[in-house]
Amino acid sequence: MFRHDKHGRRTCGGCLLRFATFLLLVCLVVYPFVEPFMLQTDQKALTSADLPASVGQLRIVYLTDIHQGPFFSEGRVYDLIRTVNRLNPDIVLMGGDYANDSDGALAFFENMPAIRANYGVYAVLGNHDRTLPAGNLQKIKSAMISHGVTPLVNDVVAVRVGQETIYIAGIDDPSNGHPSIAGVSGRVRKEDYVIFLSHSPEVIDDAHKATDMNGKTGWFDLALFGHTHGGQIAFVGEWLGLAKVDADHQRGWITENRVDMLISHGVGTSILPLRVLRPPQIHLITVKSCLLYTSDAAD
Repeated sequence: MFRHDKHGRRTCGGCLLRFATFLLLVCLVVYPFVEPFMLQTDQKALTSADLPASVGQLRIVYLTDIHQGPFFSEGRVYDLIRTVNRLNPDIVLMGGDYANDSDGALAFFENMPAIRANYGVYAVLGNHDRTLPAGNLQKIKSAMISHGVTPLVNDVVAVRVGQETIYIAGIDDPSNGHPSIAGVSGRVRKEDYVIFLSHSPEVIDDAHKATDMNGKTGWFDLALFGHTHGGQIAFVGEWLGLAKVDADHQRGWITENRVDMLISHGVGTSILPLRVLRPPQIHLITVKSCLLYTSDAAD
């Protein structure tokens, strides 16, 4: 009788072990398909000496690499925009790759729900948005404008915030477009508060070398990039060619030459509808003036 009970306990223990192993295998197989739906809002607080004290602070929402298509439905786009609007942004910035080709990008903006931001919505284009036919570029830009989005294709926009002006500079896609960093850096001053947008971080080194209208480097204060998806699949994303850039500029917040730069994981997926330890994200960036803190301390 004792041997029978002991054997029974061993059998039960073996069943539990096999069941736990089975569940683990199921999780390992299923999880990569689930993580693409686990959208996170990354929050970051920054200070800048170039942001005028009278501005106080800016709430910037940044999103990129949506890739609307078979793996990112129009319904999910609506949910995404609702999430953005709930963050009550002052400015919304968009980093490109809205769909998987230029026809899809055109459809994205033609059907996109309204984004609400106190001082406007501004966007660059990505490599997928700049596919043929070439004539789609102007159509996409027109659709963006008609839906309240200012396209930045080698352009700079002056944004009035109260009595002050800040600048947003955006270039064409480095892979499929015709980017001109000098064309935007030469239209601002180092003393201005400038946000630089490029779909891909591969331009970072060239952006640092570029000069403002007075021949000075350090012409931008904040730079935002996408394209890499953070590697999309941890540990093997670079090997699979999903990371697309060197490891130093693959994901997250970095500071170089006193400039804050972000390489976002993005929202959608590329090539494979999978993510592992690289969850989709949008960003709420709160920028405050250093001069505001100095004034408060003096008081």
